[in-house]
Amino acid sequence: MRVKWVHFPLHPDTPLSGRSLEDLFAGRGYDIPKMQAQMRARMEAEGLPYGNRTMTYNSRLAQELGAWADTQPGGEAIHDALFRAYFVDARDIGDPGVLVEIAASVGLPADQAREVLEKRTHRAAIDADWEKSRQYGVTGVPTFVIGTRGVVGAQPYEALEELVKRASG
Repeated sequence: MRVKWVHFPLHPDTPLSGRSLEDLFAGRGYDIPKMQAQMRARMEAEGLPYGNRTMTYNSRLAQELGAWADTQPGGEAIHDALFRAYFVDARDIGDPGVLVEIAASVGLPADQAREVLEKRTHRAAIDADWEKSRQYGVTGVPTFVIGTRGVVGAQPYEALEELVKRASG
């Protein structure tokens, strides 16, 4: 089985400067500290780190960089690095300078990463991914799809194991 990242526009209207989580969820009745505590517990149960971010950032450029990285030897490492930067270290993954730094940190050539971002060489690939996400009916991230079956959201290992069993049975 091969894993393929398909990008999704979770909050595509997020301005380049970012947006506070309070503003993002305003009027929806969400208890942000409670939501973060629940996510942190899920992550800790899987041995994964999770920080305490207060902002959301536009991820479009990070997605374009990720699409490029997937074409480079060892480039798949960028996905974990972007996750850590955003969800653990609360970094602005909409900032091209931050993205170039992340690419370099996983061994990708910084000059090529900068060019990808400046020239938007993977814009069409992300447009196609966003369309595919709409066709699949994706409403949140992560969404795991195998064949025609899927699950939405951060799931325990057992839920993903069940997805694989159902898809292959």
